[in-house]
Amino acid sequence: MDSLQQRLQAFLEQPSPGWLGHLLGSLEARTGVPRYYLATGSVTFLGLYLMFGYGASLLCNLIGFVYPAYASIRAIESSAKEDDTTWLTYWVVYGLFSVAEFFSDTFLYWFPFYYAGKSLFLVWCMVPVSWNGSQVIYRHLIRPWFLRHHQTVDSVLNDLGGRAAAASKEVSKEAVKRTLLRTTED
Repeated sequence: MDSLQQRLQAFLEQPSPGWLGHLLGSLEARTGVPRYYLATGSVTFLGLYLMFGYGASLLCNLIGFVYPAYASIRAIESSAKEDDTTWLTYWVVYGLFSVAEFFSDTFLYWFPFYYAGKSLFLVWCMVPVSWNGSQVIYRHLIRPWFLRHHQTVDSVLNDLGGRAAAASKEVSKEAVKRTLLRTTED
């Protein structure tokens, strides 16, 4: 446990770890409380709030959306392709998770600490490590299913597109016909 604590302290003490380091440095200067205690206290408060607080669903969804949306916009604006792929993969997994959650929400909300677990899952899906959750889930579940079934899905979507176009054309013809009938009656 000491090594984890030491690594966290070393990370927090880096001269420029980004906006988080700037925020913690500013808070440390104002309060006199060391960064390590500010960071661990904030994470503890966040975890407890996700377990027992009112509005944990909103907070959990913000955790899964705000930073990934910001990182996705940065990826769009950058010239590198790797970050685009990383965040597209995250959104595919996030979307599938949201759909699955919609159909199982009646059962999932009965589990204690559901939102804390969901938040940890979403953080795992966005953390920049080699065992990133969205990459693991995509590689082992989504991609194999997609490769087996994408031709069938494409065929169904093309058929639905053709049917929608035909229905739209028929509705347009009917609308023009009714408009002409009203015009001639007047």
